[in-house]
Amino acid sequence: QVQLVESGGGLVKAGGSLRLSCAASGRTFNTYSLGWFRQAPGKKRVFVAAISWSGTATYYADSVKGRFTITRDNDKNMMYLQMNSLKPEDTARYYCNADPADVVELVLREGDFWGQGTQVTVSS
Repeated sequence: QVQLVESGGGLVKAGGSLRLSCAASGRTFNTYSLGWFRQAPGKKRVFVAAISWSGTATYYADSVKGRFTITRDNDKNMMYLQMNSLKPEDTARYYCNADPADVVELVLREGDFWGQGTQVTVSS
């Protein structure tokens, strides 16, 4: 089983940038597909971005495409989400997600393992 811990959230102005990090503990997740989901108050959790275990395939929600970049460093058991040109509608709690299945499955149905989330707030 993999344990995930997010960090890097905070309060920024619209147009600003943040980099979220997701660190594995307990076990490595080199072979896992990874992704980011977010949930705003009163809203359902939605997909943001995902990356295959090798890092060669990435997927993004239309709402963040061109602004967010997902990467991973398997040697360090880390995943990152670089968020640029942030908008108030990006305000949400962001969750790291992992699953041993194909990355497309993670995009479609969410993975099995979650972190505790990190809050991102974008002011207008």
